[in-house]
Parts: sequence; structure tokens; C-alpha cells
Amino acid sequence: MNSQEMRDKIAAGQGFIAALDQSGGSTPKALKGYGIEEDAYGSEEEMFGLIHDMRSRIITSPCFSGDKVIGAILFERTMDGDVDGKPTPQALIERGIVPFIKIDKGLEDEANGVQLMKPIPGLDDLLARAKGLGVFGTKERSVINLANEAGIAAVVGQQFEVAAQVLRHGLMPIIEPEVNIKSAERADCDRILRDEILRHLDRLAEGTQVMLKLSIPSEAGLFQPLVDHPKVLRVVALSGGFSREDACAELAKNKGMIASFSRALLSDLRHGQSDEEFDKTLGGAIDEIHAASIA
Repeated sequence: MNSQEMRDKIAAGQGFIAALDQSGGSTPKALKGYGIEEDAYGSEEEMFGLIHDMRSRIITSPCFSGDKVIGAILFERTMDGDVDGKPTPQALIERGIVPFIKIDKGLEDEANGVQLMKPIPGLDDLLARAKGLGVFGTKERSVINLANEAGIAAVVGQQFEVAAQVLRHGLMPIIEPEVNIKSAERADCDRILRDEILRHLDRLAEGTQVMLKLSIPSEAGLFQPLVDHPKVLRVVALSGGFSREDACAELAKNKGMIASFSRALLSDLRHGQSDEEFDKTLGGAIDEIHAASIA
């Protein structure tokens, strides 16, 4: 796939985007969920080697293909690694899957009810390297905990500022201002966020597009103006702590949104499963998430 073919697949593909981008802080939890305890590795390098093995097993599974998985978000180390002797982005492209990379470096402490992204040193170099490896786009995450208008405006402003830098490198940014689904002010957060994003979209130059990765809204259909906006290539949903069953049920209520799940995709996979068990378990999760994404 060339860049235009990847854009077309993301814009109109009947499937979802897998999030395989657990980074340093979340890797031990991801490995534990996979059945590998912390005493199984003695260094950060060993830890990242084990998580790469898990991701390689997923990517090479027969059920993990572009028929239902149209894209995959990678951690930087995964992007720089190999799968079946090929650079990971190339291995995905050959399976018909569009590669993205997570670029944020974690979150600042909460202020005004939100957590902004930490600075991203060396971002231009990372974007240039990703582009050279065939990566199509990026993902960058912030968190919204309270319906604070100033805080949400700061989150969206920072996201679009980073997105502009990504666009200058010819990559597609996925803007991810996650609303905490456990927030008592979730519904108000959703509405303020939608309106703030719309204001920033209207300021983008004609012909410019971004992607959005959002928590599934508490009110079904609330993000339809974002789904329909000409400057949005695609709106994808994070599972945000929902079980796969609940995330799929909620997603199916929102026309035009597709999944970009991590825990909800990987939650039943275990290191000790045989290849047959692993592929059957992963295939079942892919089928369920795919069905919700095209509902």
C-alpha cells in the first residue's frame, strides 16, 4: 500500500484499528494480563522484549489481517523492531494493515480537571524516522477528568498544535483527548469537548484532515457532527476501561465511529495458550469488535 491507498483504507475500510501501543508505564500491567509476572524479567530490555514477542504473536496470527483490522497503533520500540525478519510497519502493510505510532511521552499532573501531554523531545526526528519506515500516522493522548472549560480548551489546543507538527511531516495525526468514563461530569465533558474540537476543525486550512480518537460518548450520537465533518478522516473510539462486551455494545450505538481498542482486544490472550487457542481467542475478539465497528 502506498500513502494514498492507506488513506483510502482508513477513510472507508470496514474494520477497526488495533491499539498495540502500551508503553513503559503500562507494559508491566499488559504483561501481567498476558500471564507474565514481573519476576519473569530482570530489566527493562527484557520486559520490552517480552511485550514485543506478544505483539509479534498477534501480528503474525492468521486472523490478524486487513480484512477486519484496517490499522494498528504501535509503540516506538515496536515500530523500530522486526516481525518475521521485516520492520514491523512493513510486516503490517504486507498484511493489509495501516501502521500508526504513539508519539506522546505520558501525562502531566492534573490541573483544571485535565492532564496535558508532557513535552515530546525529539519529535521531528521521530516523525521523520516513522515516515521513512512507511508509517501512515501518529497518536497522541491527553485525559479529561472534569468539565472544566479552560482545561478542556487547553487539552484541545495542545492536541491541535502537535497535530500541526505531525501534518508538516506528511503524517496523519490521531488526536486523542480521552474523557474519563468514570467521571461524574462525563456527559458535560463530552459536550464541551465536541464543541471545542469543532472550533479547531473549522480553523484548519481547506483540504487538511485529522483523525480523532475519543471515548465513547455517554449520549449516543453526540459526536456525529465530528464524524460528518469534512476535515475529519475518521473517528475512532477507545474502550476506556469498558469490558469488550460493554465497549462493543456502546460503540454500536454510534454510527460512523469504529473501534481502536487495546485492553478490550487483548484481555483474553495468555502467554501459555497453544497457538491454536491463541488464534481462536484473538479471532473471536476481532470478530466481536469488527461487528460493532460496522454496525
